[in-house]
Amino acid sequence: MFALVAENSLWLFLFCFRYLRPLLCAWGFCRLKLIRPPDVERVLLTSQDVTVVIPCLAGNGIEDSLWSIVATDPKEIILVTIDANLEKARNMVKQMDAGNIRVLSVAQPNKRRQMVRAIPEVFTPVTIFADDDVTWPTTLLPLMLAPLEDESYGGVGTNQRLRRTEHPSPSQALWEFLGAVYLQRRNFDCAACIHWDGGLPCLSGRTVAYRTKIISDDAFINGFTNEYWGWHGTYQLNADDDNFITRWLVSHGHRIAMQYHRDAEVETELEDNPKYLKQCLRWARSNWRSNITTLFVERHVWTQQPFSVYAVFQTTFSHWAALWDLGLFWFCPDDGRVFWVLVGVWALSKIIKLVPLFVRRPSDILMLPVSVIFGWLHGLIKLYAAMTLHVTAWGSREGADENDSYRMIHITPFERNRAAETRAIEIYTQ
Repeated sequence: MFALVAENSLWLFLFCFRYLRPLLCAWGFCRLKLIRPPDVERVLLTSQDVTVVIPCLAGNGIEDSLWSIVATDPKEIILVTIDANLEKARNMVKQMDAGNIRVLSVAQPNKRRQMVRAIPEVFTPVTIFADDDVTWPTTLLPLMLAPLEDESYGGVGTNQRLRRTEHPSPSQALWEFLGAVYLQRRNFDCAACIHWDGGLPCLSGRTVAYRTKIISDDAFINGFTNEYWGWHGTYQLNADDDNFITRWLVSHGHRIAMQYHRDAEVETELEDNPKYLKQCLRWARSNWRSNITTLFVERHVWTQQPFSVYAVFQTTFSHWAALWDLGLFWFCPDDGRVFWVLVGVWALSKIIKLVPLFVRRPSDILMLPVSVIFGWLHGLIKLYAAMTLHVTAWGSREGADENDSYRMIHITPFERNRAAETRAIEIYTQ
């Protein structure tokens, strides 16, 4: 068997390249250690050192999410909505009577602009950005703050779980399963990369903590509000906010932590209908744009996070599940033992990332074939995303695309240089 495999050295290389990754990720996932809070007398950061910023579109209907955040006792919660929904948001906050929620607004619904609107209003050492559909456990803040006790850390992420319908229809159950799989695979990859080299694909904006001094710095604000993408910076990019901040931390030498633990588990919502495909398309476009920048423009990860390059960043270009599976089986050496080794490793690769999901909800294992088939078909989504990188539309949230053209603005070199000069003058005269 070994002699036959050796004669097929290219096949062996591709086999190892494809299947060593999930095995190494599994080891890293299992070995990741929780950063625990220090003893009470040594704690430097408490919940009163935290301001939570929530960019939102609707002015109401998010009370459950807000109450779960209020229960963790942050210093302040800043809700940033749009001008059109400002009064609705104020009325909602007034009815809640929580005491520590403030409402701000911007003219257009754009997450970057909403975040920037709130940052100057933050006076605590830690800022947490959260989506308006998350549910926090009461145990979250101590675990998110624990890594930030070390000054070398600049950002902290959490593990995420899908909030699923109690009695779903068959269609809902299928889409919710795919959403749960997406979040679990993401948890798995992030935890593994953090263990191996301190990297991860992206600190998800669903709930993420940053040192306020990092994101309130003029250089950061300038870069965050003036990111250019495309050939020679053809477009001003106002989407992909969490990708930008993650890359900023890496490029400026700030360490990143991920607290993978049930006490740091945030529940969130995803679409439970065919609109989920539009979410996947939006994530795929964001993934392409950010990973191209990460690998070929900024390039810090090649030396700082080599495992993450192999495990997550390069997969944007190399991982096409259907082609890999078909190719490895089609060109498998003509030996029964090699074939069955391939079958076993292939099957393990399809299930290994989802073990925590199946342990928690054993009935999900019956839908494993759905996950495999969707993984094959996802290549089509990724391919279409690569051909439409100029598109930033959500397509899955009512009202979110009314000002979509603002997320990707075509800009000439003259306009870009003039904007940079204007911003430089503003910073100089402050």
